[in-house]
Amino acid sequence: MKRILTTLVVLTGLIGAGGAVWAQDFDKGLEAYNSGDYATAIRELKPLAEQGKAGAQYYLSRMYWRGEGVIQDYAEAAKWLRKAADQGVALAQYGLGWMYGNGYGVTQDDATAVKWYRKAAEQGDIMAQNNLGAAYFDGRGVAQDYVEAAKWYRLAAKQGSAPSQHQLGILYEQGFGVLQDYDEACPSSD
Repeated sequence: MKRILTTLVVLTGLIGAGGAVWAQDFDKGLEAYNSGDYATAIRELKPLAEQGKAGAQYYLSRMYWRGEGVIQDYAEAAKWLRKAADQGVALAQYGLGWMYGNGYGVTQDDATAVKWYRKAAEQGDIMAQNNLGAAYFDGRGVAQDYVEAAKWYRLAAKQGSAPSQHQLGILYEQGFGVLQDYDEACPSSD
């Protein structure tokens, strides 16, 4: 049930304001995208993206990222991700953070990656929380801070992120940013 509610919240955030008419076009574009009919998806989503509809911008960025129905173009993907991210779409913020963190379509910049990860992480995006924890753990784009790393790993771990659970266990084992606690490092599954 929680996953269904989360999906509804994400889709509602992607659709945003603008009424039923554009939502029907978005639905057509999304259905086409999900079925692999990228020509129809582009035809339905691109005009909406150009009109500033965040959900359409996000899916258009995915198409450019993956080369689905268009020539793969990371810079174009980053352009559309930024438009959706600026409107608060957590998935786009995470994606833009990842692009900056890895230098896809943009100049690699860890500090900018952290900025976008933080925006998505504050909205509960599990991957952004994990990546923000990693940034603090490694000191990439921010000063190394194990307490902050533990905070973000813990949030993602509570949502079921295995990589975050693992990293949080390492912090407890080593006593980095938390009190050393071997029971917390490797909790029993009882």
